[in-house]
Amino acid sequence: MTKVLRVSAVDRGFAGRQVLKDVSFDVTAGRMTGFVGANGAGKTTTMRIILGVLAPDSGEVTWDGRPLTRADRQAFGYMPEERGLYPKMSVREQVVYLGRLHGLTAAEATRGADDLLARVGLTDRAEDKLETLSLGNQQRAQVAAALVHDPEVLVLDEPFSGLDPMAIDTVVSVLRERARAGASVLFSSHQLDVVERLCDDVVIIADGVIRAAGEREALRRQYARREFELMVDSDLGWLRDRPETRLTDLDGRRAIVELEPGADDQELLRDALARGPVRTFRPVVPTLAEIFREVTTR
Repeated sequence: MTKVLRVSAVDRGFAGRQVLKDVSFDVTAGRMTGFVGANGAGKTTTMRIILGVLAPDSGEVTWDGRPLTRADRQAFGYMPEERGLYPKMSVREQVVYLGRLHGLTAAEATRGADDLLARVGLTDRAEDKLETLSLGNQQRAQVAAALVHDPEVLVLDEPFSGLDPMAIDTVVSVLRERARAGASVLFSSHQLDVVERLCDDVVIIADGVIRAAGEREALRRQYARREFELMVDSDLGWLRDRPETRLTDLDGRRAIVELEPGADDQELLRDALARGPVRTFRPVVPTLAEIFREVTTR
């Protein structure tokens, strides 16, 4: 049976201000879950509760159907948004050190560190002090440190911050590899295009409240309007006068149209075919950024 990290009805306040309100979502083993929200939405507080750094005022976090123990959390991989490594230590030395703290032998930690530093492109900088690295390379070292003990659960707070596109692709490849091996991966990011490309599941939080959660493509279908892309070989000006149809974009022989509730999309297709060949006719599904704007501004 697939293991699930489950956050259930979690509330948390600070100094009389409620920052999390009935927060519930699942992170499933073998899947990448993107956790998105504006600054101050509650992402980091939720992650700290998962890791036991903070206690919830109410609610609970379970793993594989039982309350999380300290031993469970010690085996998790965590990457904080604020860099948590030692600037005066060499990259390799501290990744090995953190592997030892998670119970690896010296040989296991060394093998794991060398493998991960190679995977994230830091082999040539392994003996350099962290403080001499660029911010992007420091971020790569943080990723290696979070993964060195091969955790079942990964909690990553803004893992792509400061990375250039090539470095993002490198980190994405490593995280996907871990998910395919069965790890549960929860990561937050402000880069919605990266989240959309990487994640299997999405959790959107605003003002401490979960506004949407579920499988990525299911959410895109759920929040899709009745919009269709139509490409033909002839003029599409007739769409302006078609009943139950709103033309939202027209560019030569390509148009985006929105149908009123109850209007038949197949009738639209038949009308287009009656005027000549139809090259494209397909529903328009929203991007994650569009869903995010819709659910966080309502």
